[in-house]
Amino acid sequence: MKYVDEFRDEVLIAKEAAHIRAAVNRKWRFMEVCGTHTMSIFRFALRQILPGDIELVSGPGCPVCVTPNGYLDKAIAIAGMKNVIIATFGDMLRVPGSHSTLEIQKADGRDIRTVYSTTDALEIAEKYPTKEVVFLGVGFETTVPTVAKSIIIAKKAGLKNYSVLSAHKTMPEALGSLAGSGLNVDGFILPGHVSAITGTSPYRFLAKIYKKRCVVSGFEPLDILQSISILIKQSPAKVEIQYKRIAAPGGNPKARVCIYKVFEKCDSVWRGIGRVADSGLKIKKAYADLDAEVKFHPRVRPPKEDKRCRCGDVLRGLIAPTECMLFGKACTSQHPIGACMVSSEGTCAAYYKYRGNING
Repeated sequence: MKYVDEFRDEVLIAKEAAHIRAAVNRKWRFMEVCGTHTMSIFRFALRQILPGDIELVSGPGCPVCVTPNGYLDKAIAIAGMKNVIIATFGDMLRVPGSHSTLEIQKADGRDIRTVYSTTDALEIAEKYPTKEVVFLGVGFETTVPTVAKSIIIAKKAGLKNYSVLSAHKTMPEALGSLAGSGLNVDGFILPGHVSAITGTSPYRFLAKIYKKRCVVSGFEPLDILQSISILIKQSPAKVEIQYKRIAAPGGNPKARVCIYKVFEKCDSVWRGIGRVADSGLKIKKAYADLDAEVKFHPRVRPPKEDKRCRCGDVLRGLIAPTECMLFGKACTSQHPIGACMVSSEGTCAAYYKYRGNING
């Protein structure tokens, strides 16, 4: 099978669901880590297809959602500086900082531009040599190689008006933090595209130390159902790959070489989880002239959170969005309060968009 419509075939989906129902002999609780998995689960009403003994909870796999207020505050501070252009992916515009959003700042006259790649940001820097162009580096291992490559290109070309404000994070450490905190799940449905870069070895400790079953999954409905079948049948816990058409055990070594040429590991703050050791990526000293944090030294007040918003609890799999008092009332896709409602991969956004498909 290699075409999308094959992975959406209703007959094959029904057959896989029947296999799961036949195999289930107890209650299972799995966390789908990636926001794209969450969206697919809702879009294709997989909760309605699965037996009631299988519970799916959403995890911290939305990079926009786990980016803390403090990072947005720094980006907004830099946006307010003279001769600065902020280049960012569109999902970041509406994410709330402590006191404002990039969207509000743009409306107030700050030069904030939506781009679709780091190539776009580099082109802006080349076009406006008297302006400082700051790219907001937000994302997991999937997008980091392209940001690293943009820094290498800018360094080689002598493009001194380009820099990156990095909030890049790595997934395995966050999952380890959740597992170590006593997260009540039997296993993880691991992100397919992140794992295409990392391979499977960074996740092995989840099975070895925490006895969590793991499978790298694709994003189509049949992918997800097959991954659940794999998790149910695993014994003992280990890391397997369902998404073999994209991910391999060794991942993408060339991409990782590119990443660690420019970035090095550091502690990082995750919204809802807190500071996780070695879960972030900061720009190395050799490229400090392209590090917006070093170049601009943005001064911000201690970050503030809206105490009513339970986005952090959603990201840790402690509650469903519907258990937040703001969901669907004060917090909607039109007027989001938390980052989980803003992002197209956010759990709250998925629950809100497909609220007719919520089981129970």
